[in-house]
Amino acid sequence: MISHIKGIIEEKFASSLTIDVHGIGYEVIVSAQDFESLNLNDEIKIYTYHKVSETDESLFGFTSLAAKKLFELLISVNGIGPKAAMSILSLASPEEVRNAIANADVAFVSKAAGVGKKSAERVIVDLSDKVGLPTHYGATLVKTKEQKPETDEALDALIALGFPLKEATAALESIDVNLPVEDRIRLALKK
Repeated sequence: MISHIKGIIEEKFASSLTIDVHGIGYEVIVSAQDFESLNLNDEIKIYTYHKVSETDESLFGFTSLAAKKLFELLISVNGIGPKAAMSILSLASPEEVRNAIANADVAFVSKAAGVGKKSAERVIVDLSDKVGLPTHYGATLVKTKEQKPETDEALDALIALGFPLKEATAALESIDVNLPVEDRIRLALKK
């Protein structure tokens, strides 16, 4: 299993990157959000999900650990494969997608290519109790392409420490987001 890749972005294609790691190029499928925010010759660390089937091997990549964990939750839903999950993650930042699921926003999830209303409803039913509480209520807004996706380093750190996505989100919900990352982590661990 390939957990992450650290290297230089050598090529960009429609939905994938080629990352050079000491002379070996790994093709990694990424979300539209990550694709837009990454540039050629950037040195990056990208978390990966390695899918192996009888006819194919694919690497799916994520710039945050929270996005990878959300992807793994999405593919656990019956009828949602890796490509549909990546399509859902391409709608907005991982936090906005998580929030849409927590808010039971079927209309938002069904906007993803290859995801119909029934599949979106299944995602909501299966995952709404696994993704944590919503950070804001109402319809989810989709960011424009000029805005970079937000990553919560404190959330990523808690997930790296072994917290499930739901518990990590719950631990950070009442902590001021303007505090330094280290303070947010420390306060979350005290809960």
